[in-house]
Amino acid sequence: MKRSIATVCLSGDLRQKIDAVSHANYDGIEIFENDLLLFEESPAVVRQMTEDAGLDIVALQPFRDFECMPVEKMKKNFDRAERKFDLMEELGTDTLLLCSNVSPLAVNSRERAVADLYELAERAKKRGFKLGYEALAWGRYVKDFQDAWEIVRTADHSNLGIILDSFHIFSRGKDLSLINEIPGDKIALVQVADAPWLDMDVMQWSRHFRCFPGQGDFPMLEFMEAILRTGYEGYLSHEIFNDEFRSSPCKATAIDGMRSLLWLEQEVSRAEPDLVVGLPNQEGVLLPEASLDKVEFIEFAVDPESSDELVTYLSRLGFVKTHHHKSKDVSLYRQGDISIVLNEEPDSFAQSFYLVHGISVCAIAYSTPDAKGMAERAAFFGYPKFGSNVDAGEMEIPAIRGIGGKLIYFVQENQSGDRFFDIDFVEEKEIKPVMPDLATSSLLEVDHIVEGISVSEFLSTSLFFRILFGLEIAQPQDLIDPYGIVVSRTATSKNKKIRIPFNMSRSWGSSTARFMDVHKGSGVQHIAFTCDDIFSAAERVGQDLMLPIPENYYDDLEARFTLEDELSEKLRKYNLLYDQNESGTLIHFYTREINGIFFEVLQRNKYGNYGETNAHVRMAAQARLRKSQ
Repeated sequence: MKRSIATVCLSGDLRQKIDAVSHANYDGIEIFENDLLLFEESPAVVRQMTEDAGLDIVALQPFRDFECMPVEKMKKNFDRAERKFDLMEELGTDTLLLCSNVSPLAVNSRERAVADLYELAERAKKRGFKLGYEALAWGRYVKDFQDAWEIVRTADHSNLGIILDSFHIFSRGKDLSLINEIPGDKIALVQVADAPWLDMDVMQWSRHFRCFPGQGDFPMLEFMEAILRTGYEGYLSHEIFNDEFRSSPCKATAIDGMRSLLWLEQEVSRAEPDLVVGLPNQEGVLLPEASLDKVEFIEFAVDPESSDELVTYLSRLGFVKTHHHKSKDVSLYRQGDISIVLNEEPDSFAQSFYLVHGISVCAIAYSTPDAKGMAERAAFFGYPKFGSNVDAGEMEIPAIRGIGGKLIYFVQENQSGDRFFDIDFVEEKEIKPVMPDLATSSLLEVDHIVEGISVSEFLSTSLFFRILFGLEIAQPQDLIDPYGIVVSRTATSKNKKIRIPFNMSRSWGSSTARFMDVHKGSGVQHIAFTCDDIFSAAERVGQDLMLPIPENYYDDLEARFTLEDELSEKLRKYNLLYDQNESGTLIHFYTREINGIFFEVLQRNKYGNYGETNAHVRMAAQARLRKSQ
């Protein structure tokens, strides 16, 4: 089985698309006819371009509204098909993709469909071509793949096969076990497309929301297993209609598509080792599984003039400076099992990052029992590694570029159980709070880290966290901002130690958009810490650094929930937010922003969500503060 992608998946003209597909190392390409119609060069030139790029033209597509038309229309349809055969000859492809008829003029006759497709297959055979028949989920009479298969099976022509498309199958909710009835040599092509589960018109769903495997919610692993059990050995090809893909750089999209196929192959190989022989270039070798435990440290890029403001926030939150780096101008602030690194090293990656973004998170480190294995996964999926200068006696920590250009480190304890700060840092001789007059706080660990990203990065970010980190990706949800909508997804590890919501917005004035404007791009917008005493933490931070919450919120809160008077008074006093569900309760607060970044402190009591019911309150309060400044 080889890998392919349809030109409809990508932005740009046909030359740019072919170049992107070649750059991403696909074996083949499907030519969407509209791309050819709009191109200034001849089909013969397109053929030469693909040959020069090392690509097969897998198919020309789509040929629409052919079968079961009134008799007077069929002569024109056959003439039209002959013209397509001429075009295929110039292109150097041997397969024509036929979609099931959607015309209101179509006749509801299985016998006619069989006869029409048989005659067309006969004509294709004389020209040395093959036909692939695909059931569109919105077809006039043929909507399901089993109906299409029944027509192909009954026609019983050597040059006619069925095309199986995961979107059209899953959008109809069909049983994948029915694929087992189809011999692999009667499958002309397999097209793969994921999508979020949406309750909407299926054509609109298809035209705007398809995505690569791993970016949506369809059970793509089960689909691939069913396909491989048929013995199919042809192309596996992306056919994705998506607004983001149409507006994103075509090379980046093509690379993500390749990553998704590699991931899908790995997942099938791991789940069903006996099927590995049907997959390309696997040779039975599996990547190490994703193995991240928790957030090891969060690193901020600062400079001497800007670090005081951040240190004030950290000190109020209860962090103290515990270590400094052996050889670099880097400080470590710790509390509970939370490590915050402040990097002021000149002529470093952090300094370059600061010059672009200001005070910002320039790196996140995750602990893992297999740092080498995580580096192998990153290389396999084409995520670029980052090399840094390491002095003698310091840890060599594998690193890659992550979202917004920041670094992602994979940190592994040594055999003695030493942490990164035991090796690369020196403990402060006298560890004491910067503000000893304030009450001791009670922060325990990093609860979640929120990324603010662009619209064009939303699906790519889903793929990054799923295929590299092995995180579970939740369905998108809308958060109501006073100035628009913020769309949010969450990436969560099985042990719940790594939680990464990521947000995007098309609204210029929303919280996410404002952050990206201040930050000059995508990055970490919000860091949340857990605590065991939310009131002590709030008292320590102080109202001058906390996000003020309007009184109307608390009036509504008391109307919605039965709260004890003492709790209600404390919530109001400390600007605390509250939520409860069938699982438990949450109390939390937010700080004011520093260069668009803010902190959250929360106390969970068997509560698994993120307090998203309070997101609109937080975003409104932030917008109000921004407006007053």
